[in-house]
Amino acid sequence: MDEFPSSNYSWRSVQVDISQSHAGIYQITRCCECSISRETCLFPSKGCNVTISKIYDITENKCFSSLVPAQPVPPLAQTLQGYLRALEPLIPEEELVHTRKNIQKFCGEGGLGPQLQEGLERRARHSNNWISDWWVQWAYLESRQPLPVHSNPAISLPKRDFSDWRGQLVFASKLIAAALDFKNVVDNGRLPVEYMRGQPLCMELFPLLFSSCRIPGRKHDTITHHSRARHITVVRNYQFFQMDVYNSDGSRMTESQIHAQLLRIRAESWKTDKEPMGILTSEHRQTWGQAYSRLLKDKLNKESVRAIEKGLFTLCLDSPVMRVSDDKYSSRMAAQILHGGGTHSNSGNRWFDKTLQFVVGEDGSWGLLYEQATAEGPPIATLLDHILQYCKKPDPKKTPLIPLQMPKKLYFNIDLCIPYAFRFGKELPKQHNLSPNAFIQVALQLAYYKVHNEVCASCDIASQRMFRGGRTDYIRSPTNQMLKFVLTFDDPSISVRSILLNKMNYYSHRGSDQSVGYPLPALKGQSIDRHLLGLKLQAIEEGLSVPRLFMDTAYGLATHWKLRTGQVPANTDSVMCFGPLVPDGYAVCYNPQSDHVHFSVTAFNCCEETQAETLAATLHSTLCQLQELLQPTV
Repeated sequence: MDEFPSSNYSWRSVQVDISQSHAGIYQITRCCECSISRETCLFPSKGCNVTISKIYDITENKCFSSLVPAQPVPPLAQTLQGYLRALEPLIPEEELVHTRKNIQKFCGEGGLGPQLQEGLERRARHSNNWISDWWVQWAYLESRQPLPVHSNPAISLPKRDFSDWRGQLVFASKLIAAALDFKNVVDNGRLPVEYMRGQPLCMELFPLLFSSCRIPGRKHDTITHHSRARHITVVRNYQFFQMDVYNSDGSRMTESQIHAQLLRIRAESWKTDKEPMGILTSEHRQTWGQAYSRLLKDKLNKESVRAIEKGLFTLCLDSPVMRVSDDKYSSRMAAQILHGGGTHSNSGNRWFDKTLQFVVGEDGSWGLLYEQATAEGPPIATLLDHILQYCKKPDPKKTPLIPLQMPKKLYFNIDLCIPYAFRFGKELPKQHNLSPNAFIQVALQLAYYKVHNEVCASCDIASQRMFRGGRTDYIRSPTNQMLKFVLTFDDPSISVRSILLNKMNYYSHRGSDQSVGYPLPALKGQSIDRHLLGLKLQAIEEGLSVPRLFMDTAYGLATHWKLRTGQVPANTDSVMCFGPLVPDGYAVCYNPQSDHVHFSVTAFNCCEETQAETLAATLHSTLCQLQELLQPTV
């Protein structure tokens, strides 16, 4: 029987002051089998050396963070040499000469490089992960951009077989039960350790998917986690409800019980609320932080906000949206999941600070939205795979004769995306001994060059979960070899297919350290971007002036990511979408299946230089050309 809390582990949360500027949420974790207890700060603030540690029994192949090694600090010379190589296709030779001089001063005698490197190595010896806490703080919590589009990714999943509110609530009940079943697997340590290339991956993020929330601040945000939550939040017509999902005896509610509660919520939310509270969470972070402070001064507001923040997750029951043609349906639904469609649609049906939000529409559309400071694509894909498998089975639990409390309505006192599928999948490049991911990266670089007649700073997201507490790093795609390839591809003087095929094989062959973006160094924790960021933040930490290397225009160009890409493979026909990192950029996410690949391409409408539809169409034609190279029709 599923129980709450887990019968194998006991949990409790306490609030502990870390410094004068920030309080950290700590969790006392005790493993009854090995009698080990440890205080762990979920997201240590600056100056906090307490680390996350999750204890599991490794004899049964359960989650165990100590299975993975610590993330290494790359050698300084190696990173600086890699940085110069990354700049070569992006800037003129005269600017490169200037940057070389700055690097020589930085790492030479009397330069700050060796001192900062020593500081990073010292930090690595005394922390769970030398870069992850800094990365979360710098990339997410200190960012003042709105969360929708700019930060929170969304996943749109295949349409379900229902088309009215009745089917919506039946499926939502199944979805809630599936998510709770996954939580039970995690809480009881029964989630198998995941592996990449034979290496175990860090599993620390899984327990943080539930009952976590981002808290807005005027200067920076924080993260809170509540381990004993018994409820979820359901939002419909801009109205929020606190709905318990565990019975008084600790057992999980059955699907029938959950469905009955959702019917009650629907009966209490016929009219759209005049004040869409959720829309506030879509604001600029400083604006929302100021409003949040004022909001919590009222007792009723504070109770309602805390109920949302403490919930296991949020379920968004969206209202019908305007019908569109079949060829635009996928784009419309992806946009609905990503941002809700605006104030006149379903954006008020979101709490964008919440780590985990499931969205279910009346027309069979559904998906998931998550906040990145606490969650990442691979754990989310594991969760969705569990949900999809669970949804194929009948409810294993019998409905007990237990009276259910009415879900509590929460009151407040208050006056683009182009997803599509390509016709061949990852098996085609594999047949020619090519890496599917590298093959797609070649196509993306070539498509961007065709549209803009230049290569740009572009990054593919690489997981660092093979290291304890690891998050992500960037794989840089443009290289001198890649530049030569895109210039050669449409050269009319080159007509011999074998020459181009040999180039493709050279640039995207699996296992080669010269492959697109140097994937093997990334898998070994030897990429350059987090290391460069760490050196810069180490200088700030020590009260030193920021080295000239990071004030150089070349560094600004090299980190102006006009092309942001991400592969999120899943066992279903889902497509993730997120916004570009810069105003004049694109974001491309893809999910390769065996015989097709799902893509999403996004760009900001306010930029005249970028058109998502244009890049998507060019990418499609480019993939067709590359397919022709591998499988010529003549």
